[in-house]
Amino acid sequence: MKLISFYLPQFHEIPENNDAWGNGFTEWTNVSKSVPLYWGHRQPRVPLHENYYNLLDSSTMEWQVDLAKRAGIYGFCFYHYWFNGRLVLEKPVKNLLRKKHINFHYCFAWANEPWTKTWHGAGGNKEILIPQTYGKKEEWEKHYDYFQPFFRDKRYIKENGRPVLLIYRLRNIPYFNDMIQYWDLRAKEDGYSGLFVVSMNVCREHVSKSRWVNGSVDFEPNRTKSEKLQEGSEISFPRWGKQILNRFVVKSIQYDTINRTMLKTPHEKNQFRTVFIDYDDSPRRSFRAVVTRGATPKKFGKYLKNTVQKSLEEGNNYIFINAWNEWGEGNYLEPDTRYGYLYLAEVKACMKAIYHRGIRKR
Repeated sequence: MKLISFYLPQFHEIPENNDAWGNGFTEWTNVSKSVPLYWGHRQPRVPLHENYYNLLDSSTMEWQVDLAKRAGIYGFCFYHYWFNGRLVLEKPVKNLLRKKHINFHYCFAWANEPWTKTWHGAGGNKEILIPQTYGKKEEWEKHYDYFQPFFRDKRYIKENGRPVLLIYRLRNIPYFNDMIQYWDLRAKEDGYSGLFVVSMNVCREHVSKSRWVNGSVDFEPNRTKSEKLQEGSEISFPRWGKQILNRFVVKSIQYDTINRTMLKTPHEKNQFRTVFIDYDDSPRRSFRAVVTRGATPKKFGKYLKNTVQKSLEEGNNYIFINAWNEWGEGNYLEPDTRYGYLYLAEVKACMKAIYHRGIRKR
């Protein structure tokens, strides 16, 4: 069983964010200035020892990798931002490529949406700063050429000799079959068995039947949370008067409800499951936030073990964790001032159970 944790690289300054949000902007900007929206709302989330790190600091990723390896995590899945050859937030993984002494697996998840000034999921019109275009063979070639040195890295995650590549909104790509077929051919020319493409199911992508799509991963809690919001079931609000409620508009879902729904959803071979830590996007969305209630390290550990059992029964050896460091969504394994290293300890305990106490296929 290999645990792969999604990794957000937005913890260093870039010109695009400075232009849009002001000089010095990083993910920590919204995280640190977040405030409670109701009594008992756990905001702001503060990293342990107030470690508001900079990912361009060479020691930061070494520290992160050491924590992850000790917990039994197999690798990071870096969000990758590509806009017709223009790269954004690419420096952390480029630094990792150069630092061969950091012995840790990784892969990419192409977050193929326009770069906007309004946070994903927030209300209001989105000001597009960098449009997302796809083109045809000429652009596909440039994009594969960028991937090439990473694929050649022995640390890059490969499935049966094929580099693993996740794509967030695959159905948004007009000629995705042709594009993947071209990349698959290039990968074979480079000596691999092809490319292993995984579609990220946020809201039913409907592309898994394509012969060029090798697998899928449920991007949780976003997928199940969105379904529950649409259904209007299991949605509650903090116990306020209507006047306060209408002012703040914070929707809340039980952590247990989402996880039970996730576990009940059947999966087949190469349909990978995701576990998540917690969810609270109020640092990004403020009064339009969605917050899960009742998340604790112990509950996370329980659902992780259940997910491992399900995945083994389904013949799958990958589980994705959302996330390593999504602080702006309250969704992180990294230590904070409330729970310290307890989430990482639950991961470690689960992996010990797999290898020493014998979680097996039934």
